[in-house]
Amino acid sequence: MAESRAAAVESENGYRVDMRHICKSFEGVRALQDVQLQVLPGEIHALVGENGAGKSTLIRVLSGVHMPDSGEVRLNGKTVCFGDPKDGILAGVSVIYQEFALVQHLSVAENILLDDFRDKSFVNWKAMRKKAREFLENIGFGNIDVTARVGDLSVAYQQVVEICKALTRNASVLVLDEPTAVMTNKEVEQLFRLLLKLKEQGVSIIYVSHRLDEIFRICDRITVLKDGQYVTTVDKEAIDKNGLVSLMIGRDLSSFFPPRVPDIGEVVLTAEHIRAGTAVRDISFSVREGEILGLSGLVGAGRTECIRAILGIDRLDGGTVTLRGKRLHLGSTKEAYAHGIGFLPEDRKNQGVLLRRPIYQNITLSCLKTVSRAGWVLKRRETPVVEKYISELVIKTASPMNNVESLSGGNQQKVAIAKMLAANSRVLFLDEPTRGVDVGAKIEIFKIINELVSRKYAVVMVSSEMTEIIGMCDRAVVIKEGRSVGELAREELTELNIIQYAMGVKTNGTEE
Repeated sequence: MAESRAAAVESENGYRVDMRHICKSFEGVRALQDVQLQVLPGEIHALVGENGAGKSTLIRVLSGVHMPDSGEVRLNGKTVCFGDPKDGILAGVSVIYQEFALVQHLSVAENILLDDFRDKSFVNWKAMRKKAREFLENIGFGNIDVTARVGDLSVAYQQVVEICKALTRNASVLVLDEPTAVMTNKEVEQLFRLLLKLKEQGVSIIYVSHRLDEIFRICDRITVLKDGQYVTTVDKEAIDKNGLVSLMIGRDLSSFFPPRVPDIGEVVLTAEHIRAGTAVRDISFSVREGEILGLSGLVGAGRTECIRAILGIDRLDGGTVTLRGKRLHLGSTKEAYAHGIGFLPEDRKNQGVLLRRPIYQNITLSCLKTVSRAGWVLKRRETPVVEKYISELVIKTASPMNNVESLSGGNQQKVAIAKMLAANSRVLFLDEPTRGVDVGAKIEIFKIINELVSRKYAVVMVSSEMTEIIGMCDRAVVIKEGRSVGELAREELTELNIIQYAMGVKTNGTEE
């Protein structure tokens, strides 16, 4: 398998993928204008840019989903013109999106070799499993049970199955779209080992991600797009994060976390000795008016589970929650909203917004009593609310009648925030508020959060990125294995301090 890929004929200039002068418009809107992308054999090549920069459109042109209006696509030195994604797959181009194209109820072997038995009336199951096992062993994942149901695998292992399926089609170009968005740190390490092995085998990998740390760790070269246009391609060693952000958004990394002068008031909400299931054993914290409190810790520490128990989404087994001196026991997010407590969930697409419903309906979903009478939504009440939050949060949309799925990730997140604010929430729980959004959208969301706390909102923010905790929070509580193990004031917020608490080196101010 490795030999057949490595033996592919490259173009005269050595590129396996050579896209030049690519232009693409949709209903008069220019998505790509004179864009280029050149990828070498055995290279991990990052494709970066803000949401809307044209990354997805360029990948769809490469894979055959879209036909370019003009320009040339060359693979291994030959000009290609794909009519659909099947043509791209036959030519060796496979794209692995965030939503895997796997049949969840089928086995690992069946998914990997789906093409082998699609049109057959008889299947040699023993031979199929052996073949699937050989493919997995070849890429270093022979430990995956080929008889296991794909739906029972971890996200990382499902990603491996998806990649293995692509390689059975003799893929020489592999495109990964935000591959680590929902992975744990351990799963990310497993994926990186696989990508490096594929690189050694001569596979060209196009890596689309907003995570700068990953790009500088795993990639060889970086191509930057901005506003549908090509900016530059640079070697990883020739640029730093600050320079890359400047190319992507036209701003310096020093402006990443907007400056703010805290004006912190009285304690609004206190959670004491929270226990829930096996994930939350003893977590305590409080948050004040005008304060951003960070909940930090390693993935799986119990931060999200703690918030869900406090808000009544999951069962609260023990502990107390006090809001402005009064004890609360919430049974649902609906009750939380009634008490002025808002929640921005980690899983935006499945829990934060209704992707296939209009923007205006999403925004007013949390305040239907305010915009309706006798069970009927009144446009004269609803429209001002919608217009207010679209304007205040700068939600970029052609019309509030459009479905949320038409928006970029950052604007989808703004709609989720608008829904929370429309319910007059004053205490906000934000779980990974910038997950899956580009660098520019992150800055906009940080500005929104800063504006809210300047108006005396109280914010509890969960983030797996320590730089966000350090750059945004006034205080942070570090959680380890379901317990709050340390509290850090703003001047104490450093990566070293957070890691020491998160890994158990320090506990409540003492070194072990």
